[in-house]
Amino acid sequence: MTHEELAAQLTDAGQSQVLAFWDELSAAQQSSLLAQLEAVDFELINQLVQGEDAAPDWAALAAKAEPPRAIRLDSTGNEFSPDEAIARGEQALRDGQLGLILVAGGQGTRLGFDHPKGMFPLGPVSKRTLFQILIERLRAVANRYGVSIPMYLMTSPATHDETIAFLDQHDRFGLKEDELQIFCQGVMPAIDARTGKLLLAERDSLALSPDGHGGTLAALVKEGCMADAQKRNIEHLFYCHIDNPLAQICDPKLIGYHLLANSDMTSQAVKKRAADEKVGNVVTIGGVTQIIEYIDLPPQYGQQKQGDGSLKLWAGNIGVHTFRRSFLEQAASQKDSLPFHRALKAVLHVDFAGTEVTPASENAIKFERFIFDLLPLAQNAIVVEVNAGDAFAPVKNADGDPTDTPATAKAAMLARDAKLLCDAGATITDGVGVEVSPLWALDSLEAATKCPRAKITEATYFG
Repeated sequence: MTHEELAAQLTDAGQSQVLAFWDELSAAQQSSLLAQLEAVDFELINQLVQGEDAAPDWAALAAKAEPPRAIRLDSTGNEFSPDEAIARGEQALRDGQLGLILVAGGQGTRLGFDHPKGMFPLGPVSKRTLFQILIERLRAVANRYGVSIPMYLMTSPATHDETIAFLDQHDRFGLKEDELQIFCQGVMPAIDARTGKLLLAERDSLALSPDGHGGTLAALVKEGCMADAQKRNIEHLFYCHIDNPLAQICDPKLIGYHLLANSDMTSQAVKKRAADEKVGNVVTIGGVTQIIEYIDLPPQYGQQKQGDGSLKLWAGNIGVHTFRRSFLEQAASQKDSLPFHRALKAVLHVDFAGTEVTPASENAIKFERFIFDLLPLAQNAIVVEVNAGDAFAPVKNADGDPTDTPATAKAAMLARDAKLLCDAGATITDGVGVEVSPLWALDSLEAATKCPRAKITEATYFG
């Protein structure tokens, strides 16, 4: 597209202000800005600005919400037994039907760590990074079932190059070169909340931000990962986030429930600790499974109780899913399969007089898509409850906050690994920390073959 054609398009879209500094830019800067603008869907931006995708009436929906179809930890009335699920999941793993999508686009800024969050050293004894912790879990599962499980690792523009360099430096923590594909999610322009105009981060670049973990869907196709999975005969994709060191990657039980239910999308959930816990609420409305975010759930509905006194809307989303690959392909082929969510943010920018602006309050709208919005499209969607102490210890906040910090995640890892070793017959002196790599022992049965009746009296990493 020529500059003249672009200028005409921008005029039609009411966004010609982004070319305010065009004549001052070098040829390279002009080329860069042109490429950014060519990638913008101005028709979509116009729809979003005008609110043609208006948000649902969450209060009305919450009033109709019921608990989701689920496999509960404490129920004897589940559709399938744990043994059935494990057997079915293990067979799928042995048959090489699984791949992993790991979402790792976030930076560790809130942790005071100016690098990709996956590089954060979290191991309580070993100082292993989040990347190493989760990759070792994947390799341990692959080793157990005698298969290769490919990892599709999604970065963001802010983390992409550093992630590649870091994993190359560490030889991908044991993954073979063809077992790891790193791809970058897309971006969306930030919009001035008052005027609806695109903002400039610099004179030669738009203010852009990642398009949310829902951007996984389009990026998987665009970057060739979906085609690769199809070529490898991968039928199902396990999905999780980098900030959860307890993620039960490619857990055969979860996979088995997914397959026995003939589900397009199966989600792990934890029983909420409180009505206002900051997790998405997995619910069923009119027979359709979906998620109501905690900020959208009116308190009177979140606090509803069941006959036994427990929360009616109990299921907290932890960002762990298993997808049928063909379902993801179908959803990716549909332009509007995932809605956009709006967030008001303070966005630094250059105004059209060329002055750098640091806003004192939220000044811009960012648009994101979320992967969990695929749930309403999924046939036979099912939720599988998991104990948070076994599977969910997110690292989102800096130490000193009450929840979801490195300290709380480390404590959860130490508790899980101590239980694993004690179940294997070991005894651990009170106050002594132990950390177990899944490559050393994936579970207590494997640990029992390596440290029967061990007495552990000092901090130890089993790796």
